[in-house]
Amino acid sequence: MCGIIGIAGTGLTSDRLIEGLRRLEYRGYDSAGIAVINEGKILRRRAEGKLKNLEKVQFSDPIDGDTGIAHTRWATHGRPTTDNAHPHTSGVVAIVHNGIIENFKELRAELEKAGHVFVTETDSEVIAHLIQSKLDQKQTAKTAFGEAIRQLRGAFAVAAIMSDLPNHVFAARKGSPLAVGLGEGETFVGSDAMALAPFTRKVIYLEEGDWCVVQPGGAEIFDAAGRPANREVTLSSATADLVDKSGRRHFMEKEIHEQPESVARTLSQYISAVDEGFTFPAGELGLKNADRLLAVACGTAYYAGATAKYWFERYAKLAVEVDIASEFRYRQPALPQNGAALFISQSGETADTLAALRHCKDNGVRTIGVVNVPESSIAREADVHLRTLAGPEIGVASTKAYTAQLSALACIALAAASSRGTMSREETAEQVRHLLEIPRLINEVLAVEPRIEELARALTRHKDVLYLGRGQFFPLAMEGALKLKEIAYIHAEGYAAGELKHGPIALIEEGTPVIVTAPWDELFEKTISNVQEVAARGADVTLITDARGAELAGDSYNTVVIPTCEPIAQPIIAAIPIQMLAYHTAVLMGTDVDQPRNLAKSVTVE
Repeated sequence: MCGIIGIAGTGLTSDRLIEGLRRLEYRGYDSAGIAVINEGKILRRRAEGKLKNLEKVQFSDPIDGDTGIAHTRWATHGRPTTDNAHPHTSGVVAIVHNGIIENFKELRAELEKAGHVFVTETDSEVIAHLIQSKLDQKQTAKTAFGEAIRQLRGAFAVAAIMSDLPNHVFAARKGSPLAVGLGEGETFVGSDAMALAPFTRKVIYLEEGDWCVVQPGGAEIFDAAGRPANREVTLSSATADLVDKSGRRHFMEKEIHEQPESVARTLSQYISAVDEGFTFPAGELGLKNADRLLAVACGTAYYAGATAKYWFERYAKLAVEVDIASEFRYRQPALPQNGAALFISQSGETADTLAALRHCKDNGVRTIGVVNVPESSIAREADVHLRTLAGPEIGVASTKAYTAQLSALACIALAAASSRGTMSREETAEQVRHLLEIPRLINEVLAVEPRIEELARALTRHKDVLYLGRGQFFPLAMEGALKLKEIAYIHAEGYAAGELKHGPIALIEEGTPVIVTAPWDELFEKTISNVQEVAARGADVTLITDARGAELAGDSYNTVVIPTCEPIAQPIIAAIPIQMLAYHTAVLMGTDVDQPRNLAKSVTVE
């Protein structure tokens, strides 16, 4: 989940390396560092913590050179200290690394026997020593790098420089994304196109196992077998403009309030408001005659898939199995013989989700990617790419990407229903009209924010919170608990309301906060019965419901009233107060909302 960037040029690079890191900090912010070649020497500057700390070090004791690499870290092996910060060095070599080297212990033991001295707790340092050991054997720089990379097991993106070879950056990828950017008289490598956007739009996405040597005039690319490889040059859609907070306190707050627009953009991509149908051919999905659909994702995207399960089964009569990607890839799952697999990811680079997609493709299963980044690995490798148009999401805790995913999945479910004949043209058009109302309804929900902030104050006094929901609101209960854990650091659990009596009700005592999402539907009365059970035991209940639900529930609870809408829209609308509740709780508790501890935006390692 770390971010890396490298520049092979003819001018000074330090400021631009830091600019690239600024765009990669969402990947990790435990430490940061840069290394440059200057008059045949490698100069380094590193700092624990966020990028601003590195900027202070660089300001007080600056370094510069025409070739350099830089890194922002999410710690895996080794504590987040300055000593463990990248770049790591050995002899004439400096490297930066994203990923995990699984065989680093055995490599380190061999290198130590040969006299190499290690100074960090990281797995990454072994890469620098391994390359240096090849150079010590009088191998050329290119051969040394290529052979070292072939000895590594695990997932990685690596960039390296050598002090005696200016204007060269060596880079490789296996399991972690890496892109090459082509500029005028300089060439770049970076974890994603966003980092390269200020410098160039011409991007080459390295394929699995590729490695390369970049120089100011371009890049020499090799495949996993060491053979020269030609890779397509694409024009990236990433903008060079840094995303700002637009006057908001935090990116998360801004992104919560951007949801009417991001949902509208996503819906407009899939829906024709004129004929109340879909603009993409549903037949491409391979769902018309499918007997089973897999939905695979991690984190918040997993909860989006779990919600969509209800829609596919209700409207398209299509059996759906929802799986956590990290479990799916190791379970030896029984794959559908006549079906498809849906992979959901904001970044499109989530390591476990990408590995699951590749497993399905290798076994002949049709793959559908629902992602927010069109240049990402999942977008490029899926048989069908369906984009969400949330725009850049900077806050680590997903908000607008989640509701954009739900919006896209709702369209896919209804399109599948239409193609399978389980809904008539008139029924489909009616549901489309309901979807098109969602941006307006989200605006109405945002107006209850003062009430949400008031309720958040009470949550700050507690260490444990229970979220409940039934049916399509059960995944939202889990998502609500996740949000609170992510940014407010309060222990929370999301539970199916009907399962209360099978254990969790034992935890209810006087004052226990219980957050219940229950707009009126066919399960409302059952959910309210569960609410009464926890209230009878002293729970402090917050009920998120609509006008009819509020009327039926009475005034015994802390009630948040959201607009009345149809079932397919309800989970999207109800997600907004869940997000705002977590946000305001975190703000009141003084946590780092946008960059919560121990987390990163893009999870590119297992």
